[in-house]
Order: sequence, then structure tokens, then C-alpha cells
Amino acid sequence: MRRITLVTLFLLFSGMTFAGIGLGIKAGYNANKFSANIDSVSSQFKSGLQLGIFIRVGKRFYVQPELYYSIQGAQYILNDPTNTHSWNQKVTIGSIDIPVLLGFKIINGKKINFRVDLGPVVSFVTNRQVKDLNDLWPGPLTGSSINPVNWYIQAGVGVDLWFLTLDVRYQGGLNQVISSVQNGSQTWDFNSKNNVFQFSLGFKIL
Repeated sequence: MRRITLVTLFLLFSGMTFAGIGLGIKAGYNANKFSANIDSVSSQFKSGLQLGIFIRVGKRFYVQPELYYSIQGAQYILNDPTNTHSWNQKVTIGSIDIPVLLGFKIINGKKINFRVDLGPVVSFVTNRQVKDLNDLWPGPLTGSSINPVNWYIQAGVGVDLWFLTLDVRYQGGLNQVISSVQNGSQTWDFNSKNNVFQFSLGFKIL
């Protein structure tokens, strides 16, 4: 029974390779920044991580769906010249991201490839945390201020070297992750989109 199972798996993997289907795992670094539509509020770049899997279907032209968990964030600071009502809030977001990329291998070798990728990304927020860094003046944001589903467009370049893959991508936000926030009698129109630079290293299993 064990031999039959091993033979079946070998034939399955061989067939996937012959058909131009690849499978791999990836991990990477995110550098993202939320835009801020309020003159008195600034936003800073934040660092995060990603970890997941990818499938590549095709040879020179290919489709590459991915599934990974991503950690991103923001830090919003109210720049009050009088320094009487300044607030400082840190936002941390964990999400399941699903890109579906179309790719083309500019260099299509047996051991090395150079390629370009482009496609949409849907991001499902799984956890969100807002922390006030100024205890005297809490800010207007809460976890419920963050949109639970967000859309992006992703574009980048990549290199395959034998079983390793290296990708550098830019991910632009298509919708507002944080829109308008009501805080008492005041409305804050953040209209914030999330823009991300990604650097990832992958390992091709097939």
C-alpha cells in the first residue's frame, strides 16, 4: 500500500511539472504607508511580514495565485501647533491576502528566469489593533474604523534561480482602508489608502 501511494504521488508531481504547474512557499518583508487626507495628521512607514504559499500555472506565460498571511500597520500623529490636543495612534493589521497574478518570463531558462507580474489582490482583515501612544489625548481611531475587506493592484519583478524565487513588488490600494471617523462632534476624513512595498523569498517544492 505504501509503495502504491509513493508511486501515485510521484506520478502526480511529475504530471504537474510536465504541465507547467509549480508549487512553493514564501516569506517576506512589507514596508507600507497609509495615506492621510488631513493636513494636520501625518502617517509614517511601518514594517511588517508575510508568510504563505503560491501556485504557478503555465510556462512562459503563467497565472500565479497566492495565499499568505500579512502583517502591516500605520502610525498616525496629529500635529497640533499648540501641543494641547496632540494624539498619536499605532495601527496594526493582520490579514489573509490572495493575489492572482498574470506573469511573463522575459528570460525563460532551465535554471534561471527573469519575470514580470501584475494582478489584483483581495485582502481579508483577520485582526486589527489600535493603540494610543499618548495617554493624555486618545485619538479618534478604533478597530472598527478599519475596513474588513480591501482591494489592491500588485505589480513587480521576480527572479527564479533553480528552486529559489525572489520577488520585489509594489502594491497600491484601490479602496479606503480607513474612511471617515466620527469622534464626538468631530468628523475626521482620513480617506486612507494603503500602499506597500514587498520583498519576498520563496522555495519551489515542485
